Parts: sequence; structure tokens; C-alpha cells
Amino acid sequence: MKKKLQIVLTALLVIGYFVIGVSPQAQTLVPEGESRYEATAFPDRIVLVPAATPESSQTVNWRTRADVTVAAAEISLAKSTPGLHLTASRQQATTVALSTQNGISHHHSVTFTDLQPDTLYAYRVMGAGTWSEWFQFRTASAGFVPYSAIYFGDAQNAVKSLFSRVVRAAFTTNAHARVMIHAGDLVNSRDGNHDDEWGEWFEAGGWLNGMINNVVAAGNHEHIEDENDWYTLAPHWAPQFGTPDNGPAPLQDTVYYTDYQGVRYIVLDSIQALQSEEMAKLQANWLRDVLGNNPSLWTVVTYHHPMFSVSLGRDNPELRKHWQPVFEEFKVDIVLQGHDHAYGRGQNVATGTSGQQISNGPMYVVSVAGPKMYLVSEQAEENMDRTAEDMQLFQTLDFEQDRLVYAARTVTGELYDAFDIVREADGSTRIEDRRPAGSDNRCANPTPMRVDRCWDGAEFSQ
Repeated sequence: MKKKLQIVLTALLVIGYFVIGVSPQAQTLVPEGESRYEATAFPDRIVLVPAATPESSQTVNWRTRADVTVAAAEISLAKSTPGLHLTASRQQATTVALSTQNGISHHHSVTFTDLQPDTLYAYRVMGAGTWSEWFQFRTASAGFVPYSAIYFGDAQNAVKSLFSRVVRAAFTTNAHARVMIHAGDLVNSRDGNHDDEWGEWFEAGGWLNGMINNVVAAGNHEHIEDENDWYTLAPHWAPQFGTPDNGPAPLQDTVYYTDYQGVRYIVLDSIQALQSEEMAKLQANWLRDVLGNNPSLWTVVTYHHPMFSVSLGRDNPELRKHWQPVFEEFKVDIVLQGHDHAYGRGQNVATGTSGQQISNGPMYVVSVAGPKMYLVSEQAEENMDRTAEDMQLFQTLDFEQDRLVYAARTVTGELYDAFDIVREADGSTRIEDRRPAGSDNRCANPTPMRVDRCWDGAEFSQ
């Protein structure tokens, strides 16, 4: 009865923003009138994005002020000597301008090529009369070698204030991770200074972004909604993330894949699929080709809107119509999603608005890393193996030859959910559930701002 009442009241706001003195525009820690994230002579927002062949190439993107019209990056084999400049080669960057609330900046991109597999390199990027520090990264192995990845759900709100600690907890838990996966809504991109939000996202990741590959999916909040409810990719996305450009036109900036050390990561654009059946079909057809010629041992798909919704009042049947049959046909191992600001994981469910005819297929996971928290629906409670409200989480994936070891941990380090996907000798898989004993976590906020949410997100911005 409680959940049914909440669904009826979803559209009603029982407490307004201004009752507690929080502005809906407040999404960052930057006070009004301050210019914290203007571009300068010094390179910033340095981020590794995997190329299509990460065993032999690596993309790096960064930002400077607009008078840096010619930029470059230098790379060398990483050595114990500080004389890296003596053996470094220089590569000129491509540069694009971006106009934001913080002025005009120049965004630069270099893809290093002809690299050796499983080799440690050092690199730095150019600013205006200066350089960044030297960063290091290791190229992927040419074939499968066990390694770890980290997966984050939505950061979105109060990113520096509260998402930062999730990134740090994830890295201290798994300092050998080679890939970080972001399942959309990295920032909010609604009211306020969008460039400040991106400044906080890059500051939250800090130097890790420049040393670990980021597999990024665009969520609805990486899109701008116009007066006709049509979503267009926000201008920050393409200049900041130089994706491999191997997706279908016109979605190359948000749909792509990379084979990283025996794992195929496939990134889809769910907001475009949900607003256009043509875009849903286009991605499904491209997906068939990508999965039909897949040499990797494991397959991970990530996008934003869940195949099986966790939160109250949400459902995405278009994705089940066009994408789910392809996932099942080609035996995708795990699907990593966001959007619902809650936690839920399970295979295909057989009842409810997400009803399906079978009970196997990929493992679907929805998670949240930031502070905005929604309530779990009754259907998700009944049909998913594990759910949670009111928890900032990160997830680790350890890829082994015959086992994918998954763990969801709270920002304070407790194991909340765990399972293994075990690969049998005949190629089939089975699930070993390792979730800890105990009931699913539920909202502990005594005074929620909205009846359909545990935390609205804006409460934490100041």
C-alpha cells in the first residue's frame, strides 16, 4: 500500500526547494560570482579514453585556454630515470573550441599509435608555455589477461562534494583497475553553470582520469532538452571525450566499442533510442554486427536507461523490444546501467511491467554513485535478486579466464552485493550468487523533499 500511494503522489511536491533554502540552480560548490573552472595556460581535464585497439593505441584529451591554438603531447617508454624528455616523441593534437559559461576554451586530442602491447608508457600534454606532469599508462595485452575494472552509476549532482569520495574509495579498494566505466549522467546539465559541473567531475577523478581508461556512456543529462522535449547531445561531450569513432552514423560520439585485453566493451546511446525508434533500430543492427564478429572472451554492454527499471514509475519497453533480443542471441555477459538512482541487479524477470518469457540471459545491473536517490518499485523488490535505496555505491569487475567476479560495495567499503558469472567448458554460463546475508537497504531520510525520492540531490550542493 505504501508503494502504491507513492506512485499516485509521484507528481506532487510535498516540500518545495525554497522551504529549506536550497536553490534548484545550485549543483556545484562554486559560489555565485566565483570563477573556479575557467581554462588557463595550464592543461587540465586530462582524460584517457580507449581507442579501438588499446593494445597498440591510446587517446588522451585535455583542455587549455583559447590562445593555445597549437598543442601537442609527448610520449616515451616509462623508465626509472627522470630523463623522459630525452626519449619522448612529440605528436601534434587536433584542437576544437568550446564556448561555455566560463568563456572560450580549447580542447585538444591526441591518439598515440604504434605502441607495444602490455607496455608501460609515460606521457605529458602541452599548455601555453608549459606542460602537464608526466602521467603513466599501460597498454592492453594483445590477448586475454586477467584484470579489473570499476563501474559507476550516476554521479550527476554535487559531484565534487559527494562523488569524489566514491572514486577514491573505488580506487583504494582496487588500485590495479585498468578501466573505469561510467553509465551516464556524469553531470546534471540543467540549471546553473554546466562548465562548473564538468570541472567538478574532472576534479573528482583527478589524476586517475589521466592514467586509467574511461569508458563513458552519455545519459539524458549529457543531452540538452529543448521546448519540444527533444534531446540533443550537449556541446561538452565530443570535445572532452575522443571516443573511437567506430559507431554508426550519426551516433559516433556516443556509440562505440573497444576490445580491451580480451573484454569487448560496447557503449550504446539509450536516450536517442528512446526518443527515436529509428535510432533504436540503427543501434540494434550495428550491435548485431559488433557482437557477430566478437573475438573477446567476455562482453560488457553499458548505456544509461535500464532494460528492467528499478525505480518507481519507470519503464523502457522500447529497449526490450529492440536491444534485448540481440543481447540474448549473442550471449552478452553483463549489462551495466544507471538512470534510476537506486541499485538493482538480476537476470530477465518474468512478471510485472518488465515481463519476459525467459529467465536467463545477461546479468543486468543498475547502480548509483552520486547523492540523488530514488525509491525502489514493488516490482523490482519482487523480481530482482538485490536492490537498495539510499546508498552510494561502486562496483568492481574482475575478469578471469572462466569467471567474472562482480562486487558492489558501499562508499564506506562494505560488500553489499556479489556474484560470479562462471564460464563452463561448453561456453555456457551460470551464476553463483554471493550476496551477503541481510535485508535490502531502504531510505533513511526522515524528511524527503519529494514523495518519490529519498534524496533529491539539490540538498547537498551548499
